[in-house]
Amino acid sequence: MMVTALDGPRALTAVEIDDPVADETTLLVDVHAVGVSFPDLLLTQDRYQYKPDLPFVLGGEVAGIVRSAPDGSGFSPGDRVVGLTGVGGAMADVVALSPDSTFPLPDTVSMSGGAALLFNYLTVHFAFVHRGRLEKGDSVLVHGAAGGVGTAALTLAPNLGASRTIAVVSSEEKAAYVRSLGASDVVSTDNWRDEVHAITGGRGVDVVVDPVGGDRFTDSIRSLATGGRVLVMGFTGRDIPSVKVNRLLLKNASVVGVAWGSWWAEDPGRLSSQWSELAPLLASGALTVPEPTVYPFEAAADALLDLEHRRTVGKSVLTLR
Repeated sequence: MMVTALDGPRALTAVEIDDPVADETTLLVDVHAVGVSFPDLLLTQDRYQYKPDLPFVLGGEVAGIVRSAPDGSGFSPGDRVVGLTGVGGAMADVVALSPDSTFPLPDTVSMSGGAALLFNYLTVHFAFVHRGRLEKGDSVLVHGAAGGVGTAALTLAPNLGASRTIAVVSSEEKAAYVRSLGASDVVSTDNWRDEVHAITGGRGVDVVVDPVGGDRFTDSIRSLATGGRVLVMGFTGRDIPSVKVNRLLLKNASVVGVAWGSWWAEDPGRLSSQWSELAPLLASGALTVPEPTVYPFEAAADALLDLEHRRTVGKSVLTLR
């Protein structure tokens, strides 16, 4: 699925190219499903910080079956796997993956669920463990709770010790969805700050997960308990907020940037360390990946447009097989 012009999702074009060639350093994987993410949308609009030359292929995460694997890689033909291609290259029938960024997919997770797994869950794991210092008993407020990052935060936080998850959503449909994922409390975007104040008895929350940004950011800081942390995880609201640091001083609070992609790019071995913590939770069923919104491969443009206009819940994926 190729981006041939920077005119938005409608410029996506399905093309036929040669399969990648196997070598001694990469696995070839027959792709069953591909994750769709907000950076994919921004890339089609020339609004992402990384600007590849045209034409280019979208997508960064896949689930599929190993076609071939080099000796010593730890993988064999027929293995169910998930893997990362980085920024781009995943929306294809066959992909080449590095063993360092490929992982066995537990039987407890479907192919579509696997394609919805890596970006969001590894990002949220990095946010909670390495950046947000999530502690046992902490309360977590999640903006954009019905989205991909939001659902990962809601389902992973209890497994890392959080005692309460408060989901912020914009509709009754999304409220029902996050309740089905186990959110402790659900509040509306219309008056979420007042509701959080009431729910916590005025104390506030320990951690705020914010992939949205925009005009709610100041109220996120105001909603923190003493020593609380706001995790900056993206700007789907399109506006990048500013911080009046006196608010941080008064509450001993922190605003923490979460850039998982650049973190693991510095040392790809960090991915294996993260996976070693997530894989047992997935295999045991303690952590359940919500089934994503599924589109056929040829409907990639529709998936991105629905993402842009917030018409989907959870993660979106494209299926090929």
